[in-house]
Amino acid sequence: MLLYVLLATFLDGLISLVGIFSLWVREKTLDKLVFVLVSFSTGALLGGAFFHLLEESLENLEPRMSFSMLITGFSLFFVLERVIKWHHCHQGRCDVHPFTYMILLGDGIHNFIDGLIIAAAFSFNLGLGVVTTLAIISHEIPQELGDFSVLIFGGMEKKRALFYNFLSQLTCVLGGLGGYMLSGLSDYFSSLMLPFAAGGFIYISASDLIPELHKQVDLKRSLFSYLFFLLGLSLLYLL
Repeated sequence: MLLYVLLATFLDGLISLVGIFSLWVREKTLDKLVFVLVSFSTGALLGGAFFHLLEESLENLEPRMSFSMLITGFSLFFVLERVIKWHHCHQGRCDVHPFTYMILLGDGIHNFIDGLIIAAAFSFNLGLGVVTTLAIISHEIPQELGDFSVLIFGGMEKKRALFYNFLSQLTCVLGGLGGYMLSGLSDYFSSLMLPFAAGGFIYISASDLIPELHKQVDLKRSLFSYLFFLLGLSLLYLL
């Protein structure tokens, strides 16, 4: 079973390289594309937080505990952003915006939980493990494309963004190993971490990405970006 878990979680990790197409796209074209994808990612992050992470946590936790973990995640991401800004931007200049590091952290937690879920599914039977892996990958593709766009939008170089996004996605492998070794404890731990990650995603969307989208003053482009925001939200709802 361990081999199946490792293969499935590593395959999930490769999804993070979906942004590799950008290496052959002109900068001017990429800039226009990134703004649209950031709109999509904002909706996808909120959809993932409310329709997947928080909803799933409520199946195993009392509502008070689930929402307490959500607020904890939201609050800690707020503190984390202040610390990163103080450390990297204390002279008033940020080459890479703090929310890029936070999106990696939040996504890393999310991917770790995915690894726990994959391990739990394979421990039940092979068929369930395969179906669960395919389901996770299906929602990872749009989210990872959006996350990569956010990293570019936040000031990271394309190759660096690809590398860091890949490292963040590989926490799925660590989650798979942890779920395999601690099968009895992984369910409760993942249930606690689900709303925590949701709180982080909500904070990033509301405090960093949506204000950036508001800076677009052209009405036509604003409506276009809002449509992609709704698309990201709807897609995560349907998945």
